Amino acid sequence: MPKTKYIFISGGVLSGLGKGAITASLSLLLKAHGYQVMPLKCENYLNLDAGLINPIEHGDPFLCEDGAETDMDIGTYERFLDINLGRENFITMGQIYKTVIDKERNFFYRGEDVEAIPHVTDEIISRIKKVAETSQAEIVIVELGGTAGEYQNALYYEAARIMKLKYQDTVVHVHVSYLPTPPHLGEPKTKPTQLSVKLLNSMGIQPDFIVARADRMIDGRRTERFALFCNVVPGHIISAPDVENILELPLVLEKQQFSFKILAQLGLSQTPAKLSQWRRLVQLIKQPKKQTVTIGIVGKYFATGDYHLTDSYAALIEAINHAVWHQKVSLNLKQLNAEKIIGHAQDFLADCDGIIVPIGWGPRGVDGMLEAIQYARENKIPYLGLCFGMQLAVVEFSRHVCHLAKAHSTEVDPKTPDPVIHMIPEQERNMKARAYGGTMRLGAWDCRVVPDTLAYQAYQTTLTSERHRHRYEFNQAYLKQLTKAGLVISGRSVKENLVEIIELPQKDHPFFLGTQGHPEYKSRPLKPHPLFLKFISACSEYRRGVKS
Repeated sequence: MPKTKYIFISGGVLSGLGKGAITASLSLLLKAHGYQVMPLKCENYLNLDAGLINPIEHGDPFLCEDGAETDMDIGTYERFLDINLGRENFITMGQIYKTVIDKERNFFYRGEDVEAIPHVTDEIISRIKKVAETSQAEIVIVELGGTAGEYQNALYYEAARIMKLKYQDTVVHVHVSYLPTPPHLGEPKTKPTQLSVKLLNSMGIQPDFIVARADRMIDGRRTERFALFCNVVPGHIISAPDVENILELPLVLEKQQFSFKILAQLGLSQTPAKLSQWRRLVQLIKQPKKQTVTIGIVGKYFATGDYHLTDSYAALIEAINHAVWHQKVSLNLKQLNAEKIIGHAQDFLADCDGIIVPIGWGPRGVDGMLEAIQYARENKIPYLGLCFGMQLAVVEFSRHVCHLAKAHSTEVDPKTPDPVIHMIPEQERNMKARAYGGTMRLGAWDCRVVPDTLAYQAYQTTLTSERHRHRYEFNQAYLKQLTKAGLVISGRSVKENLVEIIELPQKDHPFFLGTQGHPEYKSRPLKPHPLFLKFISACSEYRRGVKS
């Protein structure tokens, strides 16, 4: 097998530039040329994974098939490449340090004094090369978290420098940097990028390409400045302007022959890229739509100080978009703070054609979520509950249909007299031992779907699989009482026979479904998840009924 090629992607000036989108786009383009491509993300933090990080701090942790709780960029890679990734594609500095320290305690280093260089950098390089070996990738693309010049990620950059030194023509470095356009000047400024490149140079790295992020395509003048001051040939300066939809980015890059130039730099053959499917998708997204549906997401992680976040539910918003594109309707998305809905459900939800309650932890905002679920059930508005949203749908049904007024989840009210959602014994043992990290019910679990149900109409199969990330489950002690009152159990796990999917009969409600799994993590732009397709279809039908 030919020697694996490596592409490092670094960032400059500020975080959140879109290094993940550039990594995903370049991966897609190189895959379209026929190469086996594998991306991975290097994160700076000392957490072993993203599972215990508050979504407000670092966005929606992305859950993989193997149970890895990763950075949301892994989700972007999966969606662009239509492949499943896992824990090998996600490196944190915490993982690296822990491995090195564990090795030192086991006398792995044979008495050496263990230092950042070479032992930590060797471990980073080892992880990168392992991804190449296990995936048999021809090209590995490594996204370096953070920005050039941060002390937290300096060892990742040092590992990249060492790999370039050792392997020369098998390593390419791409630097993504920002060109601000001050309103009082009216022109994009290159100086911030010049400074970030100088920081790279001070670490012994000369970028082979610069990807210039800006609100528009960069002109010849800016290209000349980059070439002169950053020591990068003009043809290797790639423009990445703001686009209406991030899925347009690969096509923008391809117009500049970015992937062809990368392949030439790596000494690889340059067959034409097969992008017809992706082009059709972008055309579908841009097509005028005859109908707009209004979807309300009632969540607890939208607010951060005086600002509003969307990254906390990134995978969910992507999955909704995939479905509306393929159902050929426009989307009006209402991102609603659950705490503000309390006592005001009618004001916030009256114009919604569909309501979603997503993942969440703890008591904050729960009353608002319950009011939203009750409003959706009583007004026959399509409802989709995801994980916490499924659990709270059971609570709401227990209270207002089964008349168990104090029914609750023990996560929210440990002393509830009717714990319709509870923690199973295995999870109780974990909590007593304070074993929080990586101990939830994680990763893909098979589910048997009951025929002639709403869930079966969506999946079109009796056996499916979804990714999970939770500790609390439906309490089987209440099964007879709730099903007698009309709750339908339409899916159970194959292994433990746990309740996975609940719904209401379609004679009583057009679409009311909750799933313990996370279908949002498996949706792809070219393959929308069937539950979201069915949900959006129900929302569209509801909208037509409202207008008529």
